[in-house]
Amino acid sequence: MEYVLQTKNLTKRFGRENAVVGLDMKIPRGEVYGFLGPNGAGKTTTIRMLLGLMKPTYGTIHIFNKDLKKEKIDILRKVGSLVENPSYYPHLTAYENLEALRKILGVPKARIHDVLEIVRLTDVANKKVKGFSLGMKQRLGIAAALLHHPDLLILDEPTNGLDPSGIIEIRNLIKRLPSEFGMTVLISSHLLSEIDQIATTVGILSKGKMIFQDSIEAMRRQAQQRIIFKVSDSDHAWRALLSKGIKAEYKDGVIYLSERSNEKVAHAVSTLVHEGFSIYRVEEEKRSLEDVFLQMTMEEKIE
Repeated sequence: MEYVLQTKNLTKRFGRENAVVGLDMKIPRGEVYGFLGPNGAGKTTTIRMLLGLMKPTYGTIHIFNKDLKKEKIDILRKVGSLVENPSYYPHLTAYENLEALRKILGVPKARIHDVLEIVRLTDVANKKVKGFSLGMKQRLGIAAALLHHPDLLILDEPTNGLDPSGIIEIRNLIKRLPSEFGMTVLISSHLLSEIDQIATTVGILSKGKMIFQDSIEAMRRQAQQRIIFKVSDSDHAWRALLSKGIKAEYKDGVIYLSERSNEKVAHAVSTLVHEGFSIYRVEEEKRSLEDVFLQMTMEEKIE
């Protein structure tokens, strides 16, 4: 697999405090990488290091197979970013704001029309930015990040503070970028529901450490339901199932069966009945991705 961005043992300390610890991040080409974690987990610090805005305490960053420390200028020419709140000249129009940036970047004027169309702001190109909604301002920020045809786009909490319609606008825009324009996107968020609807790959950060990194499908598999058994003498009932080769877990007086096929459940029920246990209830446990996320972050805190 080809990776657009890789870090190895990336660490950032502020005095005695570890903000980011031993981070090994891998972002495949053409993916939307959801960088997920609670507020204060170290996401923005990581992004600042990826953009060369902050020096790591130690560790390496490779983007486009180049060392950021040695080839920063060449790398950043192909990286677009929107970190925290974008800044504008409020008295200028959307077009005029992009024109000011275009002159610095040295890209053709036609590119302004292209990026305004991508973020769907063409109709308000000549409207002053001070009259824009927060969602429109965020989209203008993304337009600015796209001006120089980046191969990698890094967005730090782009839906923060937006109303539902603004969130949907940004979400739909981000989902289009890899397929329509061949970009790789890194998007950070503390909202799992947002990442679940946008990302194809997920990295979860907790207290500066990467506690999960895989496809969104792999994370969804962890959220699969289990079958709950509430029975008499539950501890002995659980041991009876194990002795018959039936995989089950036991916690707080409840037996959890991970095998959800009708045949497996029926086999477990008949085994318990045959062994003389009373079955009070059999039900399917509902586990959301939020439950999995909270479980992962709680386990990290316990460790």
